[in-house]
Amino acid sequence: MEGSSARLPGTSGIVTQPALPREQLQALFDISQVLNTIWEIDSLLERIMDIAIQTVNAERGFLVLKEEGNGKDDGSGLSVRTARNIAPETALSVSEISRSIVMDAIESQQGVLTIDAQTDPRFAGAESVIFNQIRAVMAVPFLLRGKIVGAIYLDSRKHREGFTDELLSFVKAFSNLCAIAIENARLMGSLRDENYQLRSEVQRTYQFKEIIGNSSKMQEIFELLNKIIHADISVLLEGESGTGKELVARALHYNGPRRDKAFIAQFCGNLSETLLESELFGHKRGAFTGAVSDKKGLLEIADGGTFFLDEVSDIPLSIQAKLLRVLQDGEFRRVGDTETRRVNVRVISATNKPLAKEVEKGSFREDLFYRLNVITINMPSLRDRDGDLPLLVRHFLTKYATKTGTAEKKITSDAMRLLAGYHWPGNVRELENAIERAIVLAGERDITPDELIIPRVLKTPGGSRSLREHEREYVLRTLEEMGGNKTKTASALGVSLRWLHYKLAEWKDGGN
Repeated sequence: MEGSSARLPGTSGIVTQPALPREQLQALFDISQVLNTIWEIDSLLERIMDIAIQTVNAERGFLVLKEEGNGKDDGSGLSVRTARNIAPETALSVSEISRSIVMDAIESQQGVLTIDAQTDPRFAGAESVIFNQIRAVMAVPFLLRGKIVGAIYLDSRKHREGFTDELLSFVKAFSNLCAIAIENARLMGSLRDENYQLRSEVQRTYQFKEIIGNSSKMQEIFELLNKIIHADISVLLEGESGTGKELVARALHYNGPRRDKAFIAQFCGNLSETLLESELFGHKRGAFTGAVSDKKGLLEIADGGTFFLDEVSDIPLSIQAKLLRVLQDGEFRRVGDTETRRVNVRVISATNKPLAKEVEKGSFREDLFYRLNVITINMPSLRDRDGDLPLLVRHFLTKYATKTGTAEKKITSDAMRLLAGYHWPGNVRELENAIERAIVLAGERDITPDELIIPRVLKTPGGSRSLREHEREYVLRTLEEMGGNKTKTASALGVSLRWLHYKLAEWKDGGN
């Protein structure tokens, strides 16, 4: 045993940690297996206390933790969380000996050991040491990434065989496991609290209950929707594919004055001019090959209700002129017909391209643009909606459980971190696809990272170029894995086929 310490005379003082024997390493492994199964913080601390008492054959002990949120790397903010044969409320005030040793262990960030407190000059006059006949004392800090988490104090009146430098090294190694387990239990507790809060958020009744979001950007959307919900005006929705533009269009309809009438949607991309014109305005028998009977257009079917034009920027200029007349006068003619018909519809349109730029390019009529965007709503991408992803994940888990009549699936914290680290080029639609796929793959188990078929690519703050490169690499790799089949690739990615076509064209035009 070494002589006196500069900090604590009569002790072995600050002790370096030698290599542990094989049996102690095995014991640490077994202990780690036990600790990693306990997620409730109080139960974990009780187990740590019991293991420490048994290891050194101590008679008394207590465990202190640093208060969460106390960023000072010292002995401040400590509270006793559990104790053995010492009342927790008096553990740090029974005498100066316990406080002094705990503080010495914390400030040095090393273990402290004394094998005979009765003859230790520092304890001379300490009534509790004399009265309780304390002989051996050990204190070890809990450190995590060099920061103080807490400490454990042990003492004994009779048994001193466990208070050795060798066992101090073992307890120090044990304390490292404890610090990790405590941190994990605290994180799990925070996740439980957050999940409770998120459930409350999901269950909170919004006027637009299918649109989930509590970020500042989504709150701005809700405020704008509340202002225009009863105004019978045209609305233009701009944003990336998968951001929920059709959900907003439906919310405007079903919460507005036309809620009792039809909501009709038409996707305007990847359709021939003749087919799109027939779909929108209808046709007269014999107007073109295959027109074997008169047909109502979707505008007629939507009369009195809302007509949603998805990807309005893809409408050919010739059809734009006919659509402008509907917006100005409520009049149109079926293809091949001379009869003018009238409709009364509210038009909501959406595009993943800035429509003003299409006007500048000459591919979209300026007068139609102004008719469509009386109000413009810019839908944010999922990566710009801070804090909304956990809400959406919980919503989709609940939605799928309700749909299938099964118990709601749980998701691990590692899986949630992976979801939060991905940049979601397909936005909310891709997230929903990923969650539904993970639920199926998980079977009876909780969802882990193994069930999330997304690239392990973390967000790069301020690195938009990096994100585009990751996105391109991931999409092209998936396309190759699917043998060049774009439909299968879009399904695997959880994005729409038109989004995939748009991206491939964008990369081709960019020379990549």
